[in-house]
Amino acid sequence: MQKETDCIFGIRPVIEAIKAGKQIDRLLIKQGLQGELYHELMTEVKTHNIVYQIVPIERIELVTRKNHQGVLAWLSVIEYQYIANLLPMIYEKGEDPLIIALDGVSDVRNFGAIVRTADCLGAHAIIIPEKGSARITADAVKTSAGALHSFPVCRERSIVRAIEFLKESGLKVICAGEKSGTKASEVKLTGPSVLILGAEDKGVSRELISLSDNQIMIPMTGSIGSLNVSVAAGILLYEIVRQRTKQ
Repeated sequence: MQKETDCIFGIRPVIEAIKAGKQIDRLLIKQGLQGELYHELMTEVKTHNIVYQIVPIERIELVTRKNHQGVLAWLSVIEYQYIANLLPMIYEKGEDPLIIALDGVSDVRNFGAIVRTADCLGAHAIIIPEKGSARITADAVKTSAGALHSFPVCRERSIVRAIEFLKESGLKVICAGEKSGTKASEVKLTGPSVLILGAEDKGVSRELISLSDNQIMIPMTGSIGSLNVSVAAGILLYEIVRQRTKQ
């Protein structure tokens, strides 16, 4: 659980943080909260498209019992970016975009390890959804070996719309999954691409699978039927880089 020392609380402090341009990673608001300051807060929240949750007061008091006024927020450890802004810059450099999209990967250490590998193997950015993904914490930064301070992470309201945008922009959509019958080494993985990886328990959602141009798998012969998602990311990214450098 995120700690009191990592957050800000109170309606006015949160409003001022938003107005100062601070990126809010997570916002909890007490059920039934009313009043002039509350409405001012909600105006800022909606203006800046901040994701928030309405929760019982007990949920907030699990973190702090100080004068929180029913509002608790965590500031982002990193500055998120938008894929629509990044993509033109990648093309302008004369490079073929290599983007990673994470669908439901919620473990912070897995996330940090994927970012580290992505940075080492020349990927350009990682896309995560606003809801249902790993929070960028100090543990994630540590596991990434500091790569999170410089590697672009794009937090999008809808990962489906983000993938649709990338597809319309000329990227091939590659979906990783255990049930795909095509080995990664047998699929042409060169050119502008987005690699979608899912959570270990649920995999990639059907909606994203339906958008994919290729579904790929890592052949395995052992008794364990699946790989840790960060390990799978490393293997598949290596295969993409291998094919790109072979051209």
